[in-house]
Amino acid sequence: MITTDMTVRDVAMELPQSTRLFEKLKIDYCCGGNKPLAEACASAGLDVDNVIALLAQTTQSNPNDDNAAAFQNLSVTELITHILETHHVFTKSEMDRLQSLADKVLSAHGGNHPELIHLDELLTRLCADLKPHMFKEEQVLFPYIVAMANAVDQNRAAPFAPFGTVNNPIRMMMREHDTAGEILRELRAVTSDYKVPGDACISYQTLYQALEDFEKDLHQHIHLENNILFPKALEMENG
Repeated sequence: MITTDMTVRDVAMELPQSTRLFEKLKIDYCCGGNKPLAEACASAGLDVDNVIALLAQTTQSNPNDDNAAAFQNLSVTELITHILETHHVFTKSEMDRLQSLADKVLSAHGGNHPELIHLDELLTRLCADLKPHMFKEEQVLFPYIVAMANAVDQNRAAPFAPFGTVNNPIRMMMREHDTAGEILRELRAVTSDYKVPGDACISYQTLYQALEDFEKDLHQHIHLENNILFPKALEMENG
């Protein structure tokens, strides 16, 4: 039963298929997922009762939505493997392509579309933040979570945590997720919701479509970490 005072995060956890609807309605379910549904709808200019009705329809039409619910049942090791092999690989490959494409479009169309200067700056900032962020996850946080899971499975003491408690790096990663989420919102604003102008060439169109696809993947990426992996890790550490 979805209520107006449930957080968006709780709705996404209760109804995993709701993330597609939230994406379509531009409701933040990853970084801003701690807002009550009523507040998130108000911020997006939406009627909360209509959104609840749409959520009900989503549930009825997709009661067993592909892999959405399955993520919550994965072990932390399986979830980390999925995040690394799917989202980290995609993010790294797309960052290089997007930056090259953005530079090309700016060079060709910057004179008539000065917003492309801001877009290029935002994308550069986002990539500069994401690269060390993923490195820290891959080299420090994720290996520690896997080691902690192995210790639990083998009934051994938890591994030594050089950062004190796993909550410390998790809190840092979540702050960095918030920063990435804010840059994504700025990118969407500066591109008028990725609306391609009438004089756009094929590279311009490709850039906007690729940026929107990148945003969707990063939202899902952050959702899996913030709302599923990190709570599992904290619960495991607390016994």
